[in-house]
Amino acid sequence: MWAILSILVENRPGILWKVTNLFRAKNFNIDSISVGTTPDPDISRMTITTNTDEKQIQQIVKQLAKMIDTIEVKQLDEHKTVYRELILFRIKIKSAQDTMEINRIASAYGGKIHDAKKESIMVELTATPDHIKSFEELLKPFGIIETSRTGIAALQRAGT
Repeated sequence: MWAILSILVENRPGILWKVTNLFRAKNFNIDSISVGTTPDPDISRMTITTNTDEKQIQQIVKQLAKMIDTIEVKQLDEHKTVYRELILFRIKIKSAQDTMEINRIASAYGGKIHDAKKESIMVELTATPDHIKSFEELLKPFGIIETSRTGIAALQRAGT
């Protein structure tokens, strides 16, 4: 089961290590993690995704809630949550036609072109992980040189 965890923590040195160490100690994998301050500079929001069974997710939520620096822990319902991830792709270019086709695909997915060179082109895409995966499949035939991902940012919809 895929889970999105939203964790409000006190913005102190070492809190990221404490949270990730808890996952390590329980032998749970973190699929993605993003951390940033909230409008209150003393509080940070961590968004962590993991893929495990419901019992283990409930266990990690309880353990996170017990931590002194934790303010709030929520497992977000993906159907009641807006979540996105940013990814950058550097893709091989062999011809002008490749550039045109990559531009067409990027446009269809809402991607942005950056750093177009003779031998490669960089594409930025902000989307859900599934949307990113289908976009990546279309780019594979061109040759993906490298990627960089941010991790998921998520907020629960109002009134849910």
